[in-house]
Amino acid sequence: MRHERRPLPPLDTAALERMALRYVERFATTRGRLADYLQRKIRERGWQGEAADPAALAQRMADLGYVNDHLYAESKAAALTRRGLGARRVTMALRQAGIGEAESAGLAPADGEAAMATALAFARRKRIGPFGPPPADRGARDKQLAALLRAGHAMEIARKIVACRDEAELRESG
Repeated sequence: MRHERRPLPPLDTAALERMALRYVERFATTRGRLADYLQRKIRERGWQGEAADPAALAQRMADLGYVNDHLYAESKAAALTRRGLGARRVTMALRQAGIGEAESAGLAPADGEAAMATALAFARRKRIGPFGPPPADRGARDKQLAALLRAGHAMEIARKIVACRDEAELRESG
């Protein structure tokens, strides 16, 4: 015999605050993501009482120090960079997390040695260019190039890595 669950009661201000606290306790988040989460919960369960303002509650959590967009952006950008993702992918991930351009400025490896080091980390992890077997044909090279581009790296850097056959050659041309 199946027992049907009772529907959850609609949220009120106190329940929404508890939900927000529980969320920031469990997850590193941004004001934008917290507001989206709260808005989704209101849609799912309904609302009872005065009009809800998830954005104001998210801002209050930030004012209390439970949410820090800048620290989140720094740690997220560092993690993505360690994985070998390029500036475009890092910027896109921060934008999706609700981080504005002011908080994310300068966090992604945009040019120079940092961009090349990040691209090399990705190539090493994916066995591209000098870190893997030589591509059998043009189609294989194109796939390697596409992987580097999808990872957010510049076309010049991606072409350079795919064309090189050993790390020494890459350092000389770098």
